[in-house]
Amino acid sequence: MQKDVSLVLEQCKSRMEAAINHLEKELIHIRAGKASPAMLDSVQVEYYGSLTPLNQISNISTPDPKTIAIQPWEKSMIPVIEKAIMAANLGFNPENNGELIRINVPALTEERRKQLVKQVNKEGEVAKVSIRNARKDSNDQLKKLLNEGLSEDLKKDTETEVQKLTDDFNEKVNILVKAREKDIMTI
Repeated sequence: MQKDVSLVLEQCKSRMEAAINHLEKELIHIRAGKASPAMLDSVQVEYYGSLTPLNQISNISTPDPKTIAIQPWEKSMIPVIEKAIMAANLGFNPENNGELIRINVPALTEERRKQLVKQVNKEGEVAKVSIRNARKDSNDQLKKLLNEGLSEDLKKDTETEVQKLTDDFNEKVNILVKAREKDIMTI
């Protein structure tokens, strides 16, 4: 029984960690007015007949906080990359000089900042729902184990541990969301 309880806790913790990892990835894609190569992670380019992530056919850098530079490994790919960036509908206007593509990341308006903060909070809430679902599933598994002979005390202790995990991971979500909000609202 003890092994089953440990397994329930381990599964719960790994699902909660996955929720945090997912949140971190989502928050990276929400731009905060500063240029970041991660902003182009969703761009797929037609490369020799197949869709390929932009970062696999070019070098992406940020020479300054307002500019993204894309250096394709093949110069013939410049117009194709430009089209792909426009098609990705990220709100960027790529400019090329024949050697590389530059994207000037426009400053965010106050209204856009507020929209992005709402988006950040929404992503945070999605993560919290995932964490609560992990808690619910763990508690349901404990109820099944109780029917299979788990002691009431061990069930209560484990539920308390699951709740502590839930509280800890919810706090991590709050910290990530607050940090991203601050990042977005800083001009």
